[in-house]
Amino acid sequence: MVDYIVVGGGSAGCTIAGRLSEDGDSKVVLFETGPADTNPYIHLPVAYYKTAKGPLLNRFTITPGPDNRLKEMTMVQGQVLGGGSSVNGMVYIRGCPEDYNCWEALGCPGWGYKDVLPFFKYAEDNTKFSNDVHGVGGPLGVSDQLHTSQLTMAWLQACQEAGLPFNPDFNSGTQAGCGLYQVTVKNGKRCSAATAYLKPARQRANLSVRTGQRVLRIIVEAGRAMGVEYVEKGRTKTLRAEREVIICSGAIGSPRLLLLSGIGPAAHLREVEIPVVHDLPGVGQNLQDHVDMFLTHELTGPYSYDKYKKLRWQAAAALQYALFGNGPITSNVCEGGAFWWGDKSDPLPDLQFHFLPGAGIEIGLDTVPSGNGSTLNICHTRPRSRGTVALRSANPDIPPVVAPNYLSDPHDLGVFVEGVKLGEEIMRQKSLQKYVDRIFLPREPLKTRQDYENFIWANAQGALHPSGACRMGSDEMAVVDTSLRVHGLDGLRIADTSIMPKLISGNTNAPAIMIGERAAYFIKGNKAALAA
Repeated sequence: MVDYIVVGGGSAGCTIAGRLSEDGDSKVVLFETGPADTNPYIHLPVAYYKTAKGPLLNRFTITPGPDNRLKEMTMVQGQVLGGGSSVNGMVYIRGCPEDYNCWEALGCPGWGYKDVLPFFKYAEDNTKFSNDVHGVGGPLGVSDQLHTSQLTMAWLQACQEAGLPFNPDFNSGTQAGCGLYQVTVKNGKRCSAATAYLKPARQRANLSVRTGQRVLRIIVEAGRAMGVEYVEKGRTKTLRAEREVIICSGAIGSPRLLLLSGIGPAAHLREVEIPVVHDLPGVGQNLQDHVDMFLTHELTGPYSYDKYKKLRWQAAAALQYALFGNGPITSNVCEGGAFWWGDKSDPLPDLQFHFLPGAGIEIGLDTVPSGNGSTLNICHTRPRSRGTVALRSANPDIPPVVAPNYLSDPHDLGVFVEGVKLGEEIMRQKSLQKYVDRIFLPREPLKTRQDYENFIWANAQGALHPSGACRMGSDEMAVVDTSLRVHGLDGLRIADTSIMPKLISGNTNAPAIMIGERAAYFIKGNKAALAA
């Protein structure tokens, strides 16, 4: 028997386990299906592309929507201690203040920007900013880039030539413009949630971190979550929680675990022959994800990180890192960014750009013939399309049905067309002319609206920011309340991006950590109330 069981060692789960273990009287167990974060590639920022392609991910084949024009693809979630924060591009983005004010308007009082901002600041240890929107002294290292490619700087100048103003801080409350991303890097190494929250806590006797152990279901008795059933070295075991079970398995894993536990839409549970423990119709609904795609260019010379594919350049970079702790190994590669409008009628930017000085870095992309290239990622941040997560079977070894229904809303396709056009315009500006030889992807010039749409259908993919399938709210389709407690059950919370009523406008790691901080705050408050 322990006090708290946290299921899922990702961004939110590590945050919660670390915070709850600060109370020496509470026994906390954290379950993570994947391994410990010992892979050296995790901690070297420039090597993120290796972790994003390797065995530290759980892959789900996407079920196509009614319009089956997108290429076959997979949805991935981090399956390693630290979750996505151990394998992502380390970009630190919170979204717009209006994103959280929208959550409040959608029936989540206490989740407006003024409410979540203190938790972003509480988590943060920023090496540059200390003001009304940024914090110092928190567990999560946030910094400027220690190394930025000259090609990235030229791209930022090209953005300004295309009409985008320079923005020194995308997290200031105003996103619009171009700039350099701040990153979750500390002292030249990745600062994942595992590094930030668990590493300082591992010496605490009241915290047990169990990697390589998969939770199969939540044990519910008389309307209360009492513990979990899990697998350890091939044997099924149970562990009971005196106070709470907190599910942090991600936007795919959390609804899947609830469904496997008999918590979800009763009709669907009966279809897959799972006994209905608690009829909760919103579980697995409202799935959202950003969609992105790429423009690739061939360069006139070795101006990108592609040159480090050669051994002599690798040796030089390794020596610089060993001696000084800086240089290209500290780059997250996704250096330059921008937020701008595809739909001019939207009061907020709905496009996000990531500039990568290299080609063949992202999954599924080829390098250019000369070996020296660049990649421009275009992301639609305010999609209207919605999807679902469901079960194929009661067997926990069988993957779920993940159907994001990308681009099912025609508005999303229209925004993307404008995003591709803007990306092309930026890459044509004078500051890039000495570096860029030719466009490599798309392979043929895009001239008509139909050309653009065909290119998008052929190349768009999920941006790996899934959310919303256990959404927060008070209506009949909401899964958790504003304290993240599962409606209709005691002792059970969900805390990860699945609780988002609406996807935020940007990368989701920082918001996931904020959600973890808030969950820990709620839980500690409840414990204090119980003690009183």
